[in-house]
Amino acid sequence: MRILVLNADYPRFLAWLYRSQPGLENASYASQMAARNASLFASADFCSKNFTAWGHPAAEIHVNNPWLQAAWAREHGMAVALAEPSTNTGNKLPAWLLQAIAPFKPMLRPFARKIGLSPKLDAQAESILLAQIEDFRPDLVLNQDTFHIDTALMRRIKGIGKPILVGQIGISPTRGEDWSVYNLLISQLAATVNFFRGLGVRAEVSHLAFEPSVIDALPAAPDIDVDISFVGTVSADHQQRIALLEAIASRYNLKLFGNIAPGLPSSSPLHRCFQGEAWGVDMYQALRRSRITLNSHIDMVGREAGNVRLFEATGVGTFLLTDFKDNLHTLLEPDQEVAVWRSVEDCIAKIDRYLADDAARQEIAAAGQRRTLAAHTYRERTRQILAIAQEL
Repeated sequence: MRILVLNADYPRFLAWLYRSQPGLENASYASQMAARNASLFASADFCSKNFTAWGHPAAEIHVNNPWLQAAWAREHGMAVALAEPSTNTGNKLPAWLLQAIAPFKPMLRPFARKIGLSPKLDAQAESILLAQIEDFRPDLVLNQDTFHIDTALMRRIKGIGKPILVGQIGISPTRGEDWSVYNLLISQLAATVNFFRGLGVRAEVSHLAFEPSVIDALPAAPDIDVDISFVGTVSADHQQRIALLEAIASRYNLKLFGNIAPGLPSSSPLHRCFQGEAWGVDMYQALRRSRITLNSHIDMVGREAGNVRLFEATGVGTFLLTDFKDNLHTLLEPDQEVAVWRSVEDCIAKIDRYLADDAARQEIAAAGQRRTLAAHTYRERTRQILAIAQEL
């Protein structure tokens, strides 16, 4: 079975990647892809190399990388006009409005796409992607970005050899889409799976993962010089996260690595905690520098655990203090493989406890890493997807 994995990257990551490697935009497709994967950002080539390890030729396409896609097009005789992606995503509306509409995003996304407030491939990008589908002729397409690649485009892809279509989505799905184009939809959230099943579409729970080869690919482990870190995004979609981090920042020397979306009040203590963006390798190194790293899920997931930080932090052996969720014990054992907070006050108490107890902290971190490396790897996740695909 030939498998093609479709991904999209944050524009700010792409800007950082090409700024940090001058001339990369003029390199070959293979060289640009190698540089992209070596960054270790997001899922890199973790899915495709594990599908290949199971005996299924696989490749990945980063559909919104204009330099990478233009290189493929040129090497295959297509004329292209290069347009760099904008990095001004998420700040076209005032902060108060972004916060107000956050719960209604699934219903508003179709309209947002029409007026340019939601990701969408332009005609040239779609043409290049369809040419890549024709060239690779996959038997299965795993779409990990249902924003840039909507159901209408997936229907066009299905018309090229009729591959099995699998969609992966980790948040509340867009309303009004014709999800029946997919043979299978997967999500780490049971609520999302149940939504799709309610539409009569095959859907299964499939959690996110960690890639063990990351450990060998990283530079030497840095000194542990950060007491408490948070790695991730602070935005209108993360009100619980903001409340937690501001309370922690007022008491401890919190280091915040990642992205602060526009609109955070200038009075917020998080501004002085901000250490800048940390992509891929830098993100893992920030985790490894930390005695404690905090986790707080996005508001819309409710009482379900499953974000990727659970596995990235434990995968590299960092002590993780995460928010309690009803299903957390099915992934990582609370207070044995990760520490858990249930309120801001509880989180502060846990920080005090574990900063003062190196042995307990190290024991939990080691247990969390063992669990993740045994049960939450891309090798295991791709095996599960293949097993379901064979039933379709």
